[in-house]
Amino acid sequence: MRCHITAFAVLIAVSVFGAQPAAAEKLIVSISRHQVLVTSSFTGTSIVLFGTVEPDTPTFRMRNAYDIVVTVTGPRQTLVTRRKERMFGIWANAASRTFVNVPSYLHIMANRPFDQIANTDTLRRLQGGIDYFQLPQQIGTDVADTVREDPFRVNFVRLKTEQQLYGQWPNGVTFLTPTLFRAEIRLPAEAPFGNYDADVKLFGGGNMIVRVNSAFEVVKFGFEQFVANAARDYGLLYGIATVMMALATGWFASVVFRRD
Repeated sequence: MRCHITAFAVLIAVSVFGAQPAAAEKLIVSISRHQVLVTSSFTGTSIVLFGTVEPDTPTFRMRNAYDIVVTVTGPRQTLVTRRKERMFGIWANAASRTFVNVPSYLHIMANRPFDQIANTDTLRRLQGGIDYFQLPQQIGTDVADTVREDPFRVNFVRLKTEQQLYGQWPNGVTFLTPTLFRAEIRLPAEAPFGNYDADVKLFGGGNMIVRVNSAFEVVKFGFEQFVANAARDYGLLYGIATVMMALATGWFASVVFRRD
């Protein structure tokens, strides 16, 4: 009888303590500003992302070393790329490829080289680095990503990189303490308007522990925004005003440069 009671008590203990979730780290992230105002004199700017790793419970013993991967993506868009070839002495479009719903802006940062943070399968599954980021293309009736060596994909990334819209920095994240880190998000003058997402992943021992998301917005400001809103919301009045301004400018020029 005593053996049955002991076994029953052990079973209850295993059920109770086994059902509790394992303690783990928490990731807390903040961005220096959540809105970037763009005027006619905008030449680019930077946003600082701060983060800290905290234990889930006061008694949890944290790991000795962590890795961080920050992926910042801009508004999604569909783009057509064309390859030019020389035909009969002139350059002409020979083939094209449509990139479907890809980020207009893509910056990926880490605290050390990506292949030192996790293995290839993990990086591919979590899109760690531009080489493993999904850039779907329409090929015939199918939409899917292609191999990294695909010429259209290589040149698409190259052109975006030259425009400073795509890029990756294995040393873009700095640990200020073993648990406190910062990353600088660079926005070029050509940064598209819209919402940007910052996906922050915490790694330990080659595995992802937790991930959190933050966001910010790039918007027009000042006279440029007024003109854009007027053209969008009051198209007819905007068109009439534009024609009147053109007529007035032409009349003024004819008066100033008139020959008597």
